[in-house]
Amino acid sequence: MKIAVAGLGFRLANVIASFRKACPDLQILGLMDPQPAGLPAILSSGLPEPRRFETMETMLKETRPDLLMVGSPNVFHLDQIAAGLRAGVRVFTEKPVVIDEDQTLKMARLLAEYGHESVMVGLVLRYSDLYRDLRMAQAQGHIGTITSIEASEHIAPYHGAFFMRDWRRHTRHAGPFILEKCCHDIDLYGSVVGQRAMAVASFGGRKSFVTENRPDQLSAFQQQEFYKKPSGWQCSDAVFEGDGDIIDYQTAIVEYQGGATMAFHTNLNVPDQFRRFCVIGNKGMAEGDFIRNRFEVHSAITGEKLVERRYEGHESDHYGADDQMALDIYRHLTEASPLPVNIVAALEAGLVAIKIEEARRGRRTIELAETWQRFDDALHTPLAAA
Repeated sequence: MKIAVAGLGFRLANVIASFRKACPDLQILGLMDPQPAGLPAILSSGLPEPRRFETMETMLKETRPDLLMVGSPNVFHLDQIAAGLRAGVRVFTEKPVVIDEDQTLKMARLLAEYGHESVMVGLVLRYSDLYRDLRMAQAQGHIGTITSIEASEHIAPYHGAFFMRDWRRHTRHAGPFILEKCCHDIDLYGSVVGQRAMAVASFGGRKSFVTENRPDQLSAFQQQEFYKKPSGWQCSDAVFEGDGDIIDYQTAIVEYQGGATMAFHTNLNVPDQFRRFCVIGNKGMAEGDFIRNRFEVHSAITGEKLVERRYEGHESDHYGADDQMALDIYRHLTEASPLPVNIVAALEAGLVAIKIEEARRGRRTIELAETWQRFDDALHTPLAAA
């Protein structure tokens, strides 16, 4: 498989490593990135240095790849995906696809013009064993009609400090934190409910990584933790006194079309981090934790434990899901096998996250009916005709 790359950061370098396991003869024909932080990892893996380009159009015209992989800062995704589609190339993009509602509608219009199958997205947790077991328990009737969900994604201080130093600290580059980091979770639980979110509210802010909390001298532990995760483009050394505008804690409340609800909580300063959920239905309850590699289902009728699973995995490879995603996408490209998530679902989850942040900033509940109407209209209105 021959690929071209727009934005070779640390994350996409890891994704390419997983793709090479699925397709050992993978070739990188072209790279467009003025500061490719992930290039050393590519070269150390034995791949030759790719030819460098200054524009998308020239790269795509001269390389004619089988796949364009987009791993640039989120604000650039839309234009780079559009360039790929206009060149007749299928696209894999990292999440989130876009950073705000305006870009979401433009992306929807591109899909109306070029087709939903033209773009694949790295919502990698859809490929995890834990998620698949959750959907299996649901399909077997163990949970029943879903009434409520409690979920969280809490990250350790080293990871929170990374966000405060990285380009992701700026919403103008990444979108809000709940979009950039938590779109996985919003997508997962929306897919489990099987209905669109119709109202959202949210509260939160920043209280941990602020100037007044900066110690006079970092402890040896803090010095190691706060800088161990490398950052690339527009990186900073400032953890507490940085210039970013993202939150470091947030709670969101979501009501879905059929009346089910979700309470979601994220915090960037949790020493014993976890990423867990409790999905409650009229027949049972499913609990899982991606970090602690566990999943259980209990019956609400008998109290019996119906399912118990333990996994092996680590957050660095998304609990084993990176390799599965690469394999499934490779099979999709070569054999037309189905994928567990599509670009429209990714845009919908992203739009919910965008509205959650809007609700937080405005301290109000937002009804989403009109938002979905605009989105659905865009999905049927090609960009050229808009």
